[in-house]
Amino acid sequence: MIEHLLESISSLSPFWIYIVLFFFSFFENVFPPSPADFVTLIGGSLIVSKSIDYLPTLLVTTFGSAAGFMVIFFIGSQLDKKVVRTGKIKFISVDALFKVENLFLKYGYFIILSNRFLPGMRSVISLFAGLSELNVKKTALFAAISALIWNAGIIYLGVLFGQNLKYADNLISTYSDIVLIVLVIVLAIYLLRYFILRKKKNKK
Repeated sequence: MIEHLLESISSLSPFWIYIVLFFFSFFENVFPPSPADFVTLIGGSLIVSKSIDYLPTLLVTTFGSAAGFMVIFFIGSQLDKKVVRTGKIKFISVDALFKVENLFLKYGYFIILSNRFLPGMRSVISLFAGLSELNVKKTALFAAISALIWNAGIIYLGVLFGQNLKYADNLISTYSDIVLIVLVIVLAIYLLRYFILRKKKNKK
């Protein structure tokens, strides 16, 4: 699959390579999961062969990632206004929404700045950022900065391991697995604490 994808993309003209890079970066947020990071790795490897240039590759992938983030952010903001606060979605309580909003009001922009480094959580973060109605301009700025830093790292790996993308992809996959395990443990601890406190409260 890796060789086939690399061959397919490298056979395109530079213009269409940039379009593909944008497409995958954008749709990773809108329709996850997407092999956007691996496609960005391929972009990095193609910089070595002079098929495309570094700066356009970084800008295209960053803009695509940030644009996808903001699409889900907008959906979240509209969902909040029209659906969630009316109580029509039974599995998202208004009380739970207020707690999430307080969390995002306190740490929201830091969470957005970290979102590209939290695989599996990117779309969730953008949705809840929208539900919390954070400032649009600040959200777009921090989403772009996060994407810029992350994509710069992925492109660098593509340049560094241009002849061995499978190894670079394994590095990213290992990182993603570790982050997901940590997030699951943190979530499990939070839920356990929540149910213990709730049980104590009900006994009073």
